[in-house]
Amino acid sequence: MIFLFSIGFLEIEMLDVIDILLVTVLLYQLYKLLTGSVALKIFLGLLSIYLLYLVVRAAGMELLSIILGQFMGVGVLAAIILFQPEIRRFLLLIGKTTAFNNDRFFRGFPWRREQTDKLSLTPFIEAAKSLAGKNTGALIVFTKSSELKYYAESGDLIDAVISKRLLVSIFNKNSPLHDGAVIISGNRIKAARCILPVSENQEIPASMGLRHRAAIGLTEITDSVVLVVSEETGQIALVRNGEVYRNLSSSDLRVKLNQFLFDTDQRASSAPAAAEKSVSAA
Repeated sequence: MIFLFSIGFLEIEMLDVIDILLVTVLLYQLYKLLTGSVALKIFLGLLSIYLLYLVVRAAGMELLSIILGQFMGVGVLAAIILFQPEIRRFLLLIGKTTAFNNDRFFRGFPWRREQTDKLSLTPFIEAAKSLAGKNTGALIVFTKSSELKYYAESGDLIDAVISKRLLVSIFNKNSPLHDGAVIISGNRIKAARCILPVSENQEIPASMGLRHRAAIGLTEITDSVVLVVSEETGQIALVRNGEVYRNLSSSDLRVKLNQFLFDTDQRASSAPAAAEKSVSAA
């Protein structure tokens, strides 16, 4: 152990400092996860009951201590039930940031490289431009390390070849498949009319509608990239890791898609200056 300093009878070592820093980071992430949701009030209520239990036990109030003790005995099970959505989001967040879930980990494998190289971005860019010109909303999800099978099964499985005309026809306002997201897996349209999780982040601007919130919600828990065309303004946006890149032109869109999907370092001379970036906390 590496001794650092002492405070009275306490001896502070390097391991103690690391322990405190890790606990601080954990509590901060827990606070960010619960902020803006009802779960934060429930957590504060449980914490208040636990502090009350410690006080009455120290004061020697046996009857009240027994009652609160029985309640605390099932507290772990009650917390799992009450905080099930938050626990799921927390585990998904951890799984998302692990090395094995990182697309770069698999970049060296030949079959991974062959799969990503086959995806042509032209149909998506042309379809987004056509839909934006008609103020037709669209939501297109590009999968990376996860195939999003759960979300694909919430819609209609298609497994079709990607084309501009098919994408435009899916999001046509008279199409029965337009209400929802299209999921792209590999080089095919896997499913349409898919339901995405809506973000609960309270800091999302009111100017962003349900499509943007759904795109943010999915990218908060997965490494997917989502293309959004606004029905109200006709603006094109890309969402990744909860960050929204708005008001993209066709050239901007191609650069960003190459950067996000293939991890290229392409830069457009005028694109970054024109795009607006909105950051959404995970």
